[in-house]
Formats: sequence, structure tokens, C-alpha cells
Amino acid sequence: MRSSTQQKWSAMDSREAEDRSLQSESVRSRNEIIPEVKNPRLSLWDVVYALNMAIACLITYWIMTHTLSRFVDEPSDFLGGMWAVVATVFVFRESRLRSLSAGIARLIATCVSFALCLLYLSFFPFTPVGMAALIAIGSVAMALLGRRDDIVTAGITTAVVMVVAAMSPANAFQQPLLRLADTLVGIAVGVACKWVGSFLFYKFLGEQVS
Repeated sequence: MRSSTQQKWSAMDSREAEDRSLQSESVRSRNEIIPEVKNPRLSLWDVVYALNMAIACLITYWIMTHTLSRFVDEPSDFLGGMWAVVATVFVFRESRLRSLSAGIARLIATCVSFALCLLYLSFFPFTPVGMAALIAIGSVAMALLGRRDDIVTAGITTAVVMVVAAMSPANAFQQPLLRLADTLVGIAVGVACKWVGSFLFYKFLGEQVS
């Protein structure tokens, strides 16, 4: 009788331990999917960071729209400014090293997309199937380069280039070149402004930032 009771209690304890384990795993899974929000207090560096990024985007847009306006029509001019600003925002990270790393990642993904789109558009017109094929080839190429985290960036760049080429079929082969130029300017301005902003913040306020 005593042995039977002990077995029952042991089984109950085992089930309770298993339930606690499952609950713990469920909580960890939710935290991985939806990260916990950190303390939302706003610091002086947050304000400087936002202003620095805004200035960098303004500089990028001004450079591209004033440069491209001499060579392309107005819609392409605005598109170039927008795409360059996207590149600037993409590389604006919390630390200077992360910003530089993001710039390199964006450049590699853009170069892969540029090469594929330029080769395709030099011989074929835009088709949805062709765009999908280039996205697939680009994904494989990024995986082979060991940069799986940048597959999304390469895919987005390819989609933008190909759709814009469909909108301007007469000059389709120019789109990869223009988007490469937009990205290069956006990356250069974004990384430069991030480094200069961090340096000035430390120099005048005496607070160390990454």
C-alpha cells in the first residue's frame, strides 16, 4: 500500500515537473519571437542619434537629386534620392562598427543583385518569372558567399531594380547602374555621418559612445 502511494506521488511530481518544463519552454519561445521591450527612457544620445540620421538622409537626398537631375528624368531622379536615403537609414546603427558592418553587408548584397540584373536586362526584357528567377539565383549566391543574413537585402534590391526596369523599358539596362550609384552614395554618407556624429558627441559632451 505504501509503495503504491509513493508511486502515485512520484508520478504526480513527474507530471508537475514536466508541466513546468513545458511552460518554461513556451515562455522562452515567446521571448524569442517577441523580444522584451527595454526601458523606453529617452537619453540625450537618442536625440542626437535621431538628428544625426535625419541630417544624413537630407544630405544623401540632396546629393542624389541634384546629381541625377542632369542625366535622368524627374521620376528617376526622385527614385534615386529615395533609394539612396533607404541605404543611409539601413547602415545607421547604434555603434560605429555595426554601422560599418551594415554598410559592407549592404554593398555586397547590392553588388550581387547589380551583377545579376545587369546581365539579365542586357539580353532580356522584364518578366515576373525572370524577376523570381533572379531572386532565387541571388539567394543561392549569397548563401554560397556565407552571407545568409543578407539574402533579404539582395532580394529586395533585385525586386526594386526589375520593377523599375519594367516601368522604363527603354532604359532598363541603366537601372542596375543607377541603383548601385544610389546605394554607394547612401552607404558612404550614412557611415560618415554616423562616425562624425559619434566623435562630436564624445568631444563636446565627454560621453563615450560606440
